[in-house]
Amino acid sequence: MGDNNTDVIDVSRLRIGHFVYIDLSWISHPFPLNSFKITSQEQIDTLRALGIDRIRYSPERSDPEPVVPTSKESAPPEATDATAPQASAKPATQSDAEQARRAILADQHASLKACEREFTSASREYRAVVESLRTKPAAALATATSLVANMSAHLVGAGEVCIRLLSEKVGERASHEINVTVISLLLGNSCGLDKRALHELGLGALLHDIGQIELPDRLRYANENRSAAEEKIYQQHVAYGVALARNMPLPAGALAVIAQHHEHVDGSGYPKQLKNAALSPAARIVALVNYYDTLCNPSNPALAMTPHEALSHIFTLRNARFDESTVNTFIRMMGVYPPGSVVQLNDERYALVMSVNAQRPLKPRVVIHEPQVPREEALVVDLADRPDIGIRRSLRPLQLPRATYDYLSPRTRICYFFERGRGMLEEGGAP
Repeated sequence: MGDNNTDVIDVSRLRIGHFVYIDLSWISHPFPLNSFKITSQEQIDTLRALGIDRIRYSPERSDPEPVVPTSKESAPPEATDATAPQASAKPATQSDAEQARRAILADQHASLKACEREFTSASREYRAVVESLRTKPAAALATATSLVANMSAHLVGAGEVCIRLLSEKVGERASHEINVTVISLLLGNSCGLDKRALHELGLGALLHDIGQIELPDRLRYANENRSAAEEKIYQQHVAYGVALARNMPLPAGALAVIAQHHEHVDGSGYPKQLKNAALSPAARIVALVNYYDTLCNPSNPALAMTPHEALSHIFTLRNARFDESTVNTFIRMMGVYPPGSVVQLNDERYALVMSVNAQRPLKPRVVIHEPQVPREEALVVDLADRPDIGIRRSLRPLQLPRATYDYLSPRTRICYFFERGRGMLEEGGAP
């Protein structure tokens, strides 16, 4: 990393040839690296404008240009006429930079809050659908149709749309259905489904588990500790869901999703052991997304996979449980490091992936652990704009140093929503 034999020097005394170390977050200065040899007066001027008085440098790696004697030789360099304007300009420059940073941070927090409000509202509407299913099926269908239309609107005329990780506080039971709907709509769009097919996909994804309301409370959710008899009862939620869907009534495409969301392309699923050709494209999508969300958000949090692990596991199941083409599109869309992944960068720093754009799967937007920057002021950094920074590996949260874990706050529950792509300000900070 750095040079152990360093000293400090007043910024006003810097000269071309000094090898310096900038002890600031790299997002607080315009240089591509935090340590480098000064090669121009422009770099010196920029360093002086950062608002720091002293800076570390390496005597061994420096070969500064000699000071040219002047008639004011007795005066220190920082007191000369040439450097005085720089000193007087520092407060204004620092203020402008800080104001710009604050504006970006405010926009990021506002955008994140907007995403979370939409997610919470969608969860609330989903619960209203479930509550009225038995007694007011037509009202339930109207609410579900409106909800899916509002969610699908994120895909219309939006240009690039990304998958955004939300704060853990929004997580609740209804988050599974909203997660599955958000990711299924994005995946359906990536697979080229038309508007009608997307709408039916959204309805099926939203309501894929409605049959669970007919089960005993203790069996409503997937549980790895169920007995064989209990598993058989649990699997009946598919038939219950189809009956409720017909009573609404849902369109055929959505009905197929509910009927087939636990089927596998190799015939090992349930309830009818259907194989690839018999499965609708929308059902293949929801079966895959439903499984992904269950891996990330199991009933027992101790068994949760990281998003990166879940994606890797699903990749091994292509052509077995899941359609290979759908899996490949899913991986391209989610990126190698899906939102919620904890990663180590090639400069050894740690980061949390906040959102991914399918056009740049290896360059997600991340929050980086910067000890010098307060956690609540951390900016989301788009690695697509930083060719010098890449991801070296994915980590489990417990592999992080304690201070980094507290700073990045990896989610124990993963919740997603839509995010606008490039051209909009990045959402979120380190919530």
